[in-house]
Amino acid sequence: MNIAVIGGGSWATAIVKILSETSDYVGWWMRDEESVMHIKKYHHNPKYLSSVELPTERIDISNDLDHIIANADCLIFAIPSAFLKSALSKASAELSSKHVFSAIKGIVPDENVIVGEYFHQYHNVPLKNIGVITGPCHAEEVALERLSYLTVASINKDMAENVADSLRCDFILTKTTDDIYGTEYAAVLKNIYALAAGIFHGLGYGDNFQAVLVSNAIREMKKFIKAVHPVKRDINGSAYLGDLLVTAYSQFSRNRTFGNMIGKGYTIRSAMLEMNMVAEGYYAAKLIREVRKENEVKMPIADAVYKVLYENRNPKKVMAKLAKKLS
Repeated sequence: MNIAVIGGGSWATAIVKILSETSDYVGWWMRDEESVMHIKKYHHNPKYLSSVELPTERIDISNDLDHIIANADCLIFAIPSAFLKSALSKASAELSSKHVFSAIKGIVPDENVIVGEYFHQYHNVPLKNIGVITGPCHAEEVALERLSYLTVASINKDMAENVADSLRCDFILTKTTDDIYGTEYAAVLKNIYALAAGIFHGLGYGDNFQAVLVSNAIREMKKFIKAVHPVKRDINGSAYLGDLLVTAYSQFSRNRTFGNMIGKGYTIRSAMLEMNMVAEGYYAAKLIREVRKENEVKMPIADAVYKVLYENRNPKKVMAKLAKKLS
């Protein structure tokens, strides 16, 4: 199975690195033609994970999206959700016959849906051809070849196993599940909770409180996912609790970093400009609020983050009120 990665950022680069360890062919699309030429000549991404040497003899890298799609059986999307539609606008090739996996961990802002639903509803990709790749796994640790774990989700068991096999190498262990909705919603929610952790940290709250916050967050996540997709799952598994923990605590977490800046007094715009990277939790907070209303789930942490981000409420006051509700 020929696999191609769509995206040019740190997570896309990390996935290409993983696949190049196990496969003779890896397709790779990125928008920036200068970066494509640089990688072909110097064997590393000049903008992200630049220390990673890439075996370009096994990588078909191009800024022609139709070319990459045509030569792949399976596409792994690893671009910020806010740029997904603009990237796909460059392609005329149909996606409906491809296996499509999302490693985006976010939502499509205008349509306000998770990525798997977007491909199903707007690109006619059958549900059996849709999958999710989730952590806990930061690109920076993949670059260092530190042992990491990935969960591959799809209702198509054979397809999930094939992708999991392609990702498994000396420093990556994989497992599979059929819980595509639960894993994708967990990946969306953990970014919101990492934002909350960052805001609290920026406001001066310590580790003792952060532990209380995260324990409440996993319970809130469990209630929400059970309401939107009630199947049997272990919320304490690595794809749920594990991904939440690493995103809430890690120095590499862009959502925690973004929240920390908000807590320290940055405006949302200034924080976005200084980071120069997308914090998916910003868009996720809006989606989850809408879905929560439909399912009547109480989510005080997600609500507090929404108020700070979208209602311009004072972070200190909102988070202090939230802190009193946690147990």
